[in-house]
Amino acid sequence: MKVTQEEERGEAVDIEKFLEETAPLIDKTIEKYIPRKFTRDAVLFKVNPPRHSYNVETLNKAVAEPIWEFLDRGGKRWRPALFLLVVEALGKNPADYLDFAIIPEVVHNGTLMIDDIEDASELRRGKPCTYKLYGVDIAVNAGNTMYYLPLLPLMEKRAELPPEKLRDLYEVYVREMINLSMGQAMDIAWHKGIANADNLSEADYLQMCAYKTGTLARMAAKLAAVLAGANKELVEKLGRYAESIGVAFQMQDDVLDLTGAAFAEKKGGLGQDITEGKRTLILIHTLKKATNVERKRLLQIFNIHTSEQALRDEAIALMQKYDAVNYVRHTAAKLVEESWKEAEQLLPASAAKEKLKAFAEFLVKRST
Repeated sequence: MKVTQEEERGEAVDIEKFLEETAPLIDKTIEKYIPRKFTRDAVLFKVNPPRHSYNVETLNKAVAEPIWEFLDRGGKRWRPALFLLVVEALGKNPADYLDFAIIPEVVHNGTLMIDDIEDASELRRGKPCTYKLYGVDIAVNAGNTMYYLPLLPLMEKRAELPPEKLRDLYEVYVREMINLSMGQAMDIAWHKGIANADNLSEADYLQMCAYKTGTLARMAAKLAAVLAGANKELVEKLGRYAESIGVAFQMQDDVLDLTGAAFAEKKGGLGQDITEGKRTLILIHTLKKATNVERKRLLQIFNIHTSEQALRDEAIALMQKYDAVNYVRHTAAKLVEESWKEAEQLLPASAAKEKLKAFAEFLVKRST
């Protein structure tokens, strides 16, 4: 995926514009299925009518309001954008599949809501976390509800989909939701120090990311490919490419947490991953290269979950000393490049195919 600086700037502008144009369409579609205010006419009640009463005020206060307060904070909406690009690269009209593109995006935001509770975070996208605003009980329930509400398009349109295709779509969803939970379990165990957190390999980290961060990108691509009628080999190859984008996106998040002032400010300052004790590839690489004294000091800082900026800066300086940031950037780019080589051979030449390739470049090299 080598491009000139001029080509890179052109691709970045195009992808950024594409994301800006896609985000409002996604939000409008989400609202179709998860309205800002439930009424008796909501899709939810059409496919799953209540037996006794329509108490919409309760659902609006405990579900719709916290969900939309969170969604309105923004986000790149890149997972549904990836879904639409895959559909287009497979020769279909993305507009015909827009309703299904919301599935990985709503699930993603639900995981963030739950993650903030698990990590005891203070801020999300520059605002107090949902559990800080509405309470842990509302936030847990709303986050969990976001795992299932985006399946309403599949329920509403099940008569339009062949049984085999519907089966495959649900299998993709269930498989990836299991993976998501496994990845979160690994991440939590490591930053809590309850399982071999100080002796992790690069392969351990990559598997955690493939489970946790790669899974919703993989879900987006595989759902799109199944809906567009791709064969099993192509579904898997596109899933692998999307997974690499998700993993690379996480790696860039890890990099920005240490180097991106504007990015980190929204989370409370540089080095929030240090405060949380997160085992990133940046840390793992540094631990391999550092002296025994440096290794012990770095682990000490990570394991006390400090919020002191001076200590976080000390840890950042150690990781920068061993060029860990550049190592991770290179690893991310290599992952995406290798997985694209596998997928591109099975895709017909098209503008959408080129945009799909450029999409990864943009996300891996973003600064926010």
